[in-house]
Amino acid sequence: MKLHELSDNPGAAKKRMRVARGPGSGKGKMGGRGIKGQKSRSGVSINGYEGGQMPLYQRLPKRGFNKPNRKAFAVVNLSLIQKFIDLGKLDAASITEDTLVASGLIRRKKDGVRVLAKGEFTAKATIAVTGASAAAVEAVAKAGGALTVATAAAAE
Repeated sequence: MKLHELSDNPGAAKKRMRVARGPGSGKGKMGGRGIKGQKSRSGVSINGYEGGQMPLYQRLPKRGFNKPNRKAFAVVNLSLIQKFIDLGKLDAASITEDTLVASGLIRRKKDGVRVLAKGEFTAKATIAVTGASAAAVEAVAKAGGALTVATAAAAE
C-alpha cells in the first residue's frame, strides 16, 4: 500500500451542505427557508414565543420556595481540622471560628461555621463553633476533646 492509495471508508466523510450559494448547489435562492415570513429573515429568536398566547412555561404552576433569611454556614470536616493540627497550622488547645479563618482552613465565617464528622479525628481538641452534627460532637468527645456549639443568641 502506498500513500496515494489511502482513502477513507465509504460514507465516513460527508461534505457539509453550503446553503444559499447559488442555484447549482441545490440549496440556492431561498436557502431552504421558504418564502417570506419571520423565519425566513435573519435575526429571528422566537424560542418560547407562542404567537401572543401565554407561553407554556408561564402557564405552569410555580414550585418551591427560597427562604430569604436562611443561614449559610461555612462547612468544615473533622478530617481537615485533624490535617491542619498535624501540619501545625492549628493549635488543638483552642480552636475557634476566627482561628479556622486565620489558618486558612475556611475563607470566611459567613453566618457561622458548622463542623461535620467526615473522616478520622484523633486530636484532643477544644473546638467552639456555631454548629456541629451530632456525629461530629461524638467523634471529638471520643478522641478526648470537647466540641461546644454556640447558641443562636450568642452568635449574633
